[in-house]
Amino acid sequence: MLVICKKKYTLIAISSLLIAASCSSTKKLTDKKSSLQQTYKNIFLVGAALNTTQIEEKDAAADALVKQHFSVITPENIMKCEIIHPDWNRYDFMLADKIVAYGKKNNIAVVGHTLIWHSQLSPFVQKIQSKDSLQTFLNNHITTIASRYDGKIKGWDVVNEALEEDGTLRKSIFLSKLGEDYIVEAFRIAQKAAPNTELYYNDYNIEQPKKRAGAIELIKKIQAAGVRIDGVGIQGHWRSYRVPMKEIEESIKEFATLGIKVMFTELDLGVLPNPWDSDAADVNLKAEYNAKMNPYATGLPDSVAAAQAKSYGDLFTLFVKHKDKISRVTFWGVNDGQSWLNGWPIIGRTNYPLLFDRNFKYKPAFTTVIAAAK
Repeated sequence: MLVICKKKYTLIAISSLLIAASCSSTKKLTDKKSSLQQTYKNIFLVGAALNTTQIEEKDAAADALVKQHFSVITPENIMKCEIIHPDWNRYDFMLADKIVAYGKKNNIAVVGHTLIWHSQLSPFVQKIQSKDSLQTFLNNHITTIASRYDGKIKGWDVVNEALEEDGTLRKSIFLSKLGEDYIVEAFRIAQKAAPNTELYYNDYNIEQPKKRAGAIELIKKIQAAGVRIDGVGIQGHWRSYRVPMKEIEESIKEFATLGIKVMFTELDLGVLPNPWDSDAADVNLKAEYNAKMNPYATGLPDSVAAAQAKSYGDLFTLFVKHKDKISRVTFWGVNDGQSWLNGWPIIGRTNYPLLFDRNFKYKPAFTTVIAAAK
């Protein structure tokens, strides 16, 4: 555990002031009045993605932390096609039902993730050859799943990551066989199947100008077709030492002008270098391991933790500034050890992207996020 109040920070003076102001005692950090959901109660929802162990309530430490800090939860993987729809005529709702029940029991909203995504598809989908068969899959998959949870969850990521970095449509099986209108059709089917559930488009890097322009064009196309879309999710997989603040603020403003909710849906600020020097978040990209790419294998240096804390503080200060436009901020994971960034894009690394460390202890970043709301 980092005892941040006893350290000197010469790297970032502002971060030092924020941290010192908020950590005069351990009690302040552990007091439920300082929980994320209570602090941001009248600002926006604060959420986390849960893994299977947490959904099954096998992780007592995570369970206590989730109930204390988060007002909305998202399943990290169990509603993706390969798990919830493993065969053409077979669905597996066991884990999906559990997270919905968990949310109801604890008065925590649930967001479904995700109905249509080119990745983590069941093998049978990749083998579909005809347009008619893929269209049948699209209709049956969305209708069966979305209707089952209509009125029981807050919203759905209807389509996930359908854009390339230049804003054009991703060359997926859906685009190649169904054409450019498959996204509008997916939202149309979801609208019919889940009239009492919010519908979102979700993607990474859509704060960047070219990809943002593509997302705006896509949302306008859905709206022009008379189909409902309630919000856009900006994933927020950024590096703590290079958060694109200017582009984030511009994207909040531009998406809000479309009359939809703006959400940050998969937030984490990793501290490790990216081998491509970019903020890509494509799960299919991989790189080879080397020691230079894993500099903090034995622990996070105080100076790096302080820099990350400042970045989180600055980011949430921006979010609070635009609280009239932002409805939700969801962290992609509960603690550092759970984060997908430990295995992507290089397997076997030790990353520290979230507000809680591997022992569920509060990091300096937690303090600055709390301070930003006040």
